[in-house]
Amino acid sequence: MVTIIAGTNRTNSNTLKVAKYYQKELAKKGLQTSLLDLKDLPANFIAEDLYGKKSEAFEKIQELMTNTSKFLFVIPEYNGSYPGVLKALIDACAFPESFYDKKACLVGISSGKYGNIRGIEHFNGVCAYLHLHVMPLRLHISYIKQEINENDELFKEDTLKFTDQQMDKFIAY
Repeated sequence: MVTIIAGTNRTNSNTLKVAKYYQKELAKKGLQTSLLDLKDLPANFIAEDLYGKKSEAFEKIQELMTNTSKFLFVIPEYNGSYPGVLKALIDACAFPESFYDKKACLVGISSGKYGNIRGIEHFNGVCAYLHLHVMPLRLHISYIKQEINENDELFKEDTLKFTDQQMDKFIAY
């Protein structure tokens, strides 16, 4: 099973738009995926699911994580790194069965010019600790607000070329 994680809980985020774009394009290439939008985490996630016994709502997320063999993370830049809610998700998931010796692909996005390079590097360190094997081709999509059209799709020729290349490598990974 392949799961795409939209790495923020912000409503109507560009992260979710990019995640849905990847999901649609991967389906065209024959790869069916699940999509986890972090805004769908249980409302009481921090208080009830982070440590100890998990809620019924989080158990469904845990089952998804356990059954996933490959992850595609779309990660926005938050204050020079990645969102805390993504780290909280990682911390709440059972170890080692959630991530150990599984595969991951990373896509960074930002409204600035660096495409969350620093946040992707920070997250890559967490992946290494978890023994989550990260595909070498990591994308950094900068100026994301100018990259998405009125249909919530990526449209710039060079971005389409690089995302397509990354998706092909991810399928083969």
